[in-house]
Amino acid sequence: MNFIETLKLKSKLLFIFTIITAGLVIIGIMGTFNLNSMKKNLDSLYFGSLVPVTELSVILQTYHGGLANTIYKAKNLEINQDLLHEKILSSLKLIDKNWDNYKIHFKRDSEIEYIKYVSSEIKLLNKYFLEILKALDNGSNIEDISIPKFDKKIAHIHQVINKIIAYEINVAKYERKRFLEIYNSLLYEVGFILLIVILSVMIISFYVFKSIQNDQTALEITTKKLKRANKKLENVSYTDSLTGLHNRRYFNLIYDRELKRAKRTNSYITFMMLDIDYFKQYNDTYGHIEGDFALKSVSKVLKETLKRPSDFVFRLGGEEFGVLLTETNETNSTIIARKIGDSIKAREIKHEQSKVNQYLTISIGIACCVADEALEDEILITRADEMLYKSKDNGRDCYSITTNISDAKVITVATPKEDNKVVHNAN
Repeated sequence: MNFIETLKLKSKLLFIFTIITAGLVIIGIMGTFNLNSMKKNLDSLYFGSLVPVTELSVILQTYHGGLANTIYKAKNLEINQDLLHEKILSSLKLIDKNWDNYKIHFKRDSEIEYIKYVSSEIKLLNKYFLEILKALDNGSNIEDISIPKFDKKIAHIHQVINKIIAYEINVAKYERKRFLEIYNSLLYEVGFILLIVILSVMIISFYVFKSIQNDQTALEITTKKLKRANKKLENVSYTDSLTGLHNRRYFNLIYDRELKRAKRTNSYITFMMLDIDYFKQYNDTYGHIEGDFALKSVSKVLKETLKRPSDFVFRLGGEEFGVLLTETNETNSTIIARKIGDSIKAREIKHEQSKVNQYLTISIGIACCVADEALEDEILITRADEMLYKSKDNGRDCYSITTNISDAKVITVATPKEDNKVVHNAN
C-alpha cells in the first residue's frame, strides 16, 4: 500500500467518521426538538388536566348564578313562577351533565370515596330544588322558602366542590412538576449518551487511524525489505556467483536493449568475446581451485579496465567472457582489447602448459560497427565469435576485429604488435 492509497483510505474513514458524527448531531438536534415538543404536549396535558376543574367551576357557578340568584329574584318578584320553574330545571340539568362528565375522568382509588360523597351531596341538593318546585306547583308561596337554610345548603355544596377543585389543581401541579423532572432528567441523559457516543466514535477513529498509520509504517518497512530482498535476488539471478560479473541471462537482456538503442541513434556498438588460452590445461595442471582464482583474476582485470556506465562485462560460461561497449569506435575498441590482454599478462599468473606464453593469456574476438535498422540481432555475436576463432587460429594471445558486419565472409591478415597478434578484416 503506497502513500496515495493510504491517504485515500484515511480520507474515506474520515468521511465515514464525519457522516457518523453529523448523523449523531442531527439525531441530537432532532431529539432536542422532540423533547421540546414533548414538553409542549406536557403543558397541554397539564392544562388538559384542568378540564375537570372547569367542569366543577361550571357546577359551582350554576349553583350560585343559575339557582341561588333565580331563587332570590323570585322572592323579590323579579321573575314569575313559570320562568323560575324553567331556570331551575335547566340549571339542574346542566349540573348533572357537568358532574357526569367529571366522573368519567380517571380517578384514583383514594378519590373514589370522596367522589361518591360529593355525588350524594349534589343529589340531595338537587332534590331540595326539585322539592321547592313541587311545593310551588302545589300552591306554596315562594316566601315560605327559608333563606338561611337555603344559604347554608349553597355554602355547604360550595365548600364540598371547592375542596375537589383545590385537590384537582394540586394534582395537576404535582403531575406537571413530576413530568418536568422526568423531562429534564431525560434531556440530560440523552445529551450525556450522545456525548459519550461522539467521544467513543472519535476515540475509535483515532485508534483506527493510528492502527492504519502503524500498519502503513510496518508495511513500508516490509516493502523496503522486500525490495532489497528482491534486488538481491535479482542481482543473484543476473550475477555469476564466482566472478561477480553479469551472467548469460543478464547479457541477453542488456544486449537486446543496447542494440535497439544503438539502432535508434545510429551509434557505434562493439561486442567482444574473450576466451582464456588453454584453460583446460591450466585446470588439469593446477586444479580447479587455482582455475577459479584465474577466472577471478581475469574478471578483476575486466572490471578495472571497463569502468564506464555504458561498459558491460559478462561471464558467458566456463572460461568465456563477453564485453559490450556502446559509442566506442574501432580504434578505441582495439585500444581497450590491447589493454585487457596486457593487464592479464601483467598479473603473471603462471601457466606452464600454455603454448603461447609462460603466463596466463587471453584471446579476443571483436565486432564493431555503426548500428542501423538493417543490422540483424545476432550477427554482432556471430562476427565476434568468428573473430575469436580467428585469434585462436592465429596463435592466440591476440585480438581480431572486424567492422564489415554485413558480409558473410571475413578475410583477415595477421599483424604482430609487441607480444600481441592483431588480425584485421580486409575491406
